[in-house]
Amino acid sequence: MDVYECVSTLSSVRSFIDKPVPEDDVMKVMESGRLAPSAHNDQPWEFILIKDKKVLEQMEEYCISGRFISRAGFAVVILTDKSSKWFQIDTTRAAQNMALTAWSLDLGTCWIGRLDTDGITSLLDIPDRWQVLTVLPFGYFNKSYVGITKFRKSPQEVFHLDGYGKKF
Repeated sequence: MDVYECVSTLSSVRSFIDKPVPEDDVMKVMESGRLAPSAHNDQPWEFILIKDKKVLEQMEEYCISGRFISRAGFAVVILTDKSSKWFQIDTTRAAQNMALTAWSLDLGTCWIGRLDTDGITSLLDIPDRWQVLTVLPFGYFNKSYVGITKFRKSPQEVFHLDGYGKKF
């Protein structure tokens, strides 16, 4: 699957099937986050790979909008260095790399936006320097789950040419 196809078909997946993810694919997802570009090459991120089902179950308590992560093949807790000027933008780029790489490998994910970051920090012994940006659960999913046409605004509604409000 090429990059444009990944971008145009990517969907959030919140329901996973019980099928192990090969270690090579787990590492491709991890590496794609590490390889993301960042301002001044700061690389203001670290990643905690969660594969242990017991830890995934404990994480559900703190993933308020992700009470399904225990059924994922694995999850990644994405940490960002609060002292870096562009930490949120840079680390979000790493997360998007991971999501697109996973999709190209037939793995789904969903950005967990509502988190008890203090609970996750305590559970995983994360040092104060680091802030939890998000948790991304990954896994195989039932293909019939996706395929519903995504609603997107038309280009005419969101594209402008040479200034705001000028037809594209």
